Amino acid sequence: MPDLDSDGSWLLTLDGTPQSYVDLVDPTRLEFEYTRRLGHLVDALAPAGVPLAALHLGGGALTLPRYVAATRPGSRQLAVEADGPLVDLVAEVLPWGAAAEVAVGDARERLAATEPAGWDLVVADVFQGSRTPAHLNSVDFVRLAAAALRPGGCYAANLADGAPLAFAAAQTANVRAVFAHTCLIAEPSVLRGRRYGNLLLVGSDHPLPADTLARRLAADPFPARLVDGPDLRRLAARATPVPDAEAEPSPPPPSGAFSIG
Repeated sequence: MPDLDSDGSWLLTLDGTPQSYVDLVDPTRLEFEYTRRLGHLVDALAPAGVPLAALHLGGGALTLPRYVAATRPGSRQLAVEADGPLVDLVAEVLPWGAAAEVAVGDARERLAATEPAGWDLVVADVFQGSRTPAHLNSVDFVRLAAAALRPGGCYAANLADGAPLAFAAAQTANVRAVFAHTCLIAEPSVLRGRRYGNLLLVGSDHPLPADTLARRLAADPFPARLVDGPDLRRLAARATPVPDAEAEPSPPPPSGAFSIG
């Protein structure tokens, strides 16, 4: 649907759930809060303008690949999207040009087949409707992501959860079991279990730019908190890493949590 208040801007929804917001005039405009936080992460990973090799698991309308292409020209990007008709629709209505290569397929299968140590950034942002599929919620999946990263590379997963944050705790345990350095980013109300919402989980084998990220997050219209150190260890201690055999889809959101009228 076009945004009638902003020329060249579009909202993509699937089954009533907002999935992507794209500004064709200004691809550096990130309307969704969780996408803006991913943009902050991209900005903090390397000096401004330096190209990155980025693997995006979950394509939607390619908001983040467009941002990376605009802010870091020459970046090598691959977006993997399971919904072929969706890719065709986005190509027709919201063409992305040379911003990224797009492949239709299962995110985990493509991740398992990707070259080892080939990417600076792996972003997992895969939802079937409003839930993340079970086979992307295990520690085994996180190990595949780690194997695809270059030394110093970064893994980022967009997930959604609400009180009592059991899913977030399990996913944090997964990432902490694989990466030496981790952090979690979310609005304080989500972290306190007061509402259902997005959380961004980040891992790397090198220290993360936590101070830079925290300053950027605090300056947002809807400020988010970066959790690491003892606070993150306490959250992870509530769960154990989840093997493939025990992985489940993310919890469904409460009625109306992400839908639009």
